[in-house]
Amino acid sequence: MSGLTQRFGAWLASRGGPLGDLLPVRLGATRRAATGSVPTRERGFDQALLWVTVTLLAWGLVMVYSASIAMPQNPRFANYTPTYFLTRHALWLVIAFVVALLAFQVPVATWEKSAPWLFVLSLILLALVLIPSVGKVVYGARRWISVGPMSFQPSELAKFTVLLYAADYMVRKMDVKERFFRAVLPMGAAVAVVGVLLLAQPDMGAFMVIAVIAMGILFLGGVNARMFFLIATVLVVAFGLMIAASEWRRERIFAYLDPWSASNALGKGYQLTHSLIAIGRGEIFGVGLGGSVEKLHWLPEAHTDFLLAVIGEEFGLVGVVCVIGLFLWLTRRLMHIGRQAIALDRVFAGLVAQGVGIWMGFQAFINMGVNLGALPTKGLTLPLMSYGGSAILVNLVALAVVLRIDHENRVLMHGGRL
Repeated sequence: MSGLTQRFGAWLASRGGPLGDLLPVRLGATRRAATGSVPTRERGFDQALLWVTVTLLAWGLVMVYSASIAMPQNPRFANYTPTYFLTRHALWLVIAFVVALLAFQVPVATWEKSAPWLFVLSLILLALVLIPSVGKVVYGARRWISVGPMSFQPSELAKFTVLLYAADYMVRKMDVKERFFRAVLPMGAAVAVVGVLLLAQPDMGAFMVIAVIAMGILFLGGVNARMFFLIATVLVVAFGLMIAASEWRRERIFAYLDPWSASNALGKGYQLTHSLIAIGRGEIFGVGLGGSVEKLHWLPEAHTDFLLAVIGEEFGLVGVVCVIGLFLWLTRRLMHIGRQAIALDRVFAGLVAQGVGIWMGFQAFINMGVNLGALPTKGLTLPLMSYGGSAILVNLVALAVVLRIDHENRVLMHGGRL
């Protein structure tokens, strides 16, 4: 066919008429456009999503170094070097990039088949954390498992595996989603088991994120509205009772309501007040990179939970707005990829992509709200930016899966097969 086209083109050219002037469609990939440029090759995945992720990671690496460089001056961290947290964070980034690259190679169908087994694996790891000889205690919480010189937090993996399991569950239960006991109750029981294991650590923040992910996927999966609001009401009441039954959780709520009182400012409201002071010092354009005063032993966990406060102090309102804008774009893009997959009749892939969007968006919202004083203090890191190897690793794997979903969407939209 290409030889016949070339001969026809040569015959037409000998009579003074270019082939493209008569034929409105392209007959080959080598034809140049009217401007003389070669048609661009379709990219294999969402380049913008990748670069926004890299931007957040790079900015986070710089801010982790800025927020932790003075920590060795604190007697508690006297044995650390100024680059201790920077080095470990960079090492985790390298490991996470390698694992994410491998995860991108895995077809979405394989993730769907593996979802129940990955969920069981996360349950086993959450149970192992509670064993005294296995779990590592930090600040009174048993949430980590030591892996050589590093530590791994199973609750971060649980966020991802619950997401996969919920998406797979909704696909399998599509035909009974109007019936509460057959459609929703088993999924609720699975999340409840995860919740019990997390609250035993304790890690209420991770449980809250997992509950929101599961609820979001149930809603997007088409569960009956009455069922959805019934479950939402039960969860709100359950979290309210958990707070009411715990004295230190109640104190956090009271400190949030009145952080500047004499008792709260030096107690449960200490982090919140110093976070607000840091953001206030930054004003519009900030005091400059490295110029934060609050990170000098005034603001606890400045390199993890309160990294945004350091960004606000050093980059000002402009920096905070940029971070918020990047996360808004990231969440919107993840939801768009999910809707695209569902439009291509790939329900599992679509629910996974949208579940990752809910996860990233909700956790970033909670962290920002805490740093800005809009929400009570809660131990949740800023995704992709805060110090924390387990979170970085699992976040990048989740985004790699979404990039794989986008890649498969593009293959199908261009007439290919998976």
